[in-house]
Amino acid sequence: MIRVLIVDDQRLMREGLRTLLELEDEISVVGVASDGKEAIAALIHQPDVILMDIRMPNVDGITATREVLLRQPDIKVLMLTTYDDQADVVGALSAGAVGYLLKDMPAESIAQGIREAARGGAILPPTVAKTFLSAVHQQAGAVEPVAPVPEPDMTELLTDRETQVLNCLAQGMSNREIGQHLHVTEGTVKNHVSNLIAKLDLRDRTQVALYAVRHGYGRLS
Repeated sequence: MIRVLIVDDQRLMREGLRTLLELEDEISVVGVASDGKEAIAALIHQPDVILMDIRMPNVDGITATREVLLRQPDIKVLMLTTYDDQADVVGALSAGAVGYLLKDMPAESIAQGIREAARGGAILPPTVAKTFLSAVHQQAGAVEPVAPVPEPDMTELLTDRETQVLNCLAQGMSNREIGQHLHVTEGTVKNHVSNLIAKLDLRDRTQVALYAVRHGYGRLS
C-alpha cells in the first residue's frame, strides 16, 4: 500500500483528491496539510509519496520539499499544481521533487503518477518536460566551455532512427509530435523509446530525455 500525504491550501482540492485517491487500489491517504509548515509536521504519518502544491501561504511547496527531503530523503515528493511556468518547474525539480503534475490532469493519471513515483520513477508530462528542457538548454548555452560529461556515452549503440528519436525527446516532444516529425506512427515511436530505455539502461523516457540533453542532443538552431 502506498501511503500518500496531500498538501494543498485549497480545502476543496484536498478533500476532492482524498476522495478520488481512496478509490484507487494500492493507495492510502494517510494525511492532509494546508501548507508547507503543516506538511513538515505531518511527516509523523510516514508517507511514501507527498502530493505537494507549490503556491501556498506560510511555507510554499518548494521550500517545504527541500525541508522534507532533508529530514526524510526516501520520501518521493510529487508536485501537483496549477502553474507550469519555468521558474516553478525548475525550482521544484531542483529542490528534489521526482515529478510535476498539473491539476487539470485526469485523476487516473495522478494516481498513476503516484504509483510511478513510489517505484522510483520520474514523472514529467510532455508540456512540463519541454519547459524544463528549455531551461536546461538555456543554462547550457550560458556556460562555455561545455563541462565534460561524467557518464559513458552509450549513443554509439543506437541506430540512426533511434538517434533521431533521441534528438526529438531532448526537445521535449511527445510521441505524437515525434511521429509527425519523423513520419512514423506513435506505435513505432513507442517501440523506439522502449529500445532507447533498454540500450541506455535508464528507467523511463524522462531519464532518456535528460540523458540526451546532457550529451548535447536537442539543441535548437
